[in-house]
Amino acid sequence: MRLNAYLASCGAASRRKSEIMILEGRVQVNGKIVLAPYFDVSPENDEIKLNGKILKTQEHVYYVMNKPKGYVCAVSDKYDPVVLELLPENLRKNTRLYPVGRLDRESEGLLILTNDGAFTQSITHPSNEISKSYEAMLNHEINRKQIESWSKGFELEIIDPEKNLDVKKFVKPLSIALMNREPENKWIEIAICDGVKREVRLMARHMGFRVERLIRRKIGNLQLENLRTGEYVSLSFSQLYSKILSGGMV
Repeated sequence: MRLNAYLASCGAASRRKSEIMILEGRVQVNGKIVLAPYFDVSPENDEIKLNGKILKTQEHVYYVMNKPKGYVCAVSDKYDPVVLELLPENLRKNTRLYPVGRLDRESEGLLILTNDGAFTQSITHPSNEISKSYEAMLNHEINRKQIESWSKGFELEIIDPEKNLDVKKFVKPLSIALMNREPENKWIEIAICDGVKREVRLMARHMGFRVERLIRRKIGNLQLENLRTGEYVSLSFSQLYSKILSGGMV
């Protein structure tokens, strides 16, 4: 098993953040600092430490939440409440939970919390093509010609998180359609899988709109229907993955 994957499986961090911790010299294998994220380790035979503490795999847990506005998708934040605070303390104690992907502070809807790094990677990496579907209310009416133009895609200037540089990226929704919802001609349903941060809001701005309300309704084929705002449900790995791949509601 690769060292960064092992750290993620222990709930230490996501694979990307695990790579950073390894490169910072914070990880030891059998008493020696290892700076290679893809270094092969055997959890059964090797002693692996992070910041001087031995790492052990955790029992993986999975919670699906209807995130309310006003909470940020982070483990901690200096200024705003974080989504983990919506879980009882006994569920957070001794388990390093983190959100799978991000919804910004003002966005709502479907969110997964887990300590399973490999699962997180499988859901969030664009190469796996797990779509996310949103309902967005725009600041003014949109017509079918504008919907058609949006559906063809366009270039956006975004920040590459790995290079920390502004780059241009062509983005195109998997689908976009007007919704039959009040206020009329302001609500759209849009599905994406590019993995671009704040993608729906950036696309709307490019088209001359501002998103006034954003609700994530689906991750893959997992659909938010029954959970009220701020509520959550615990699922097993098999239950969750089945709903994402084959369909199901929470």
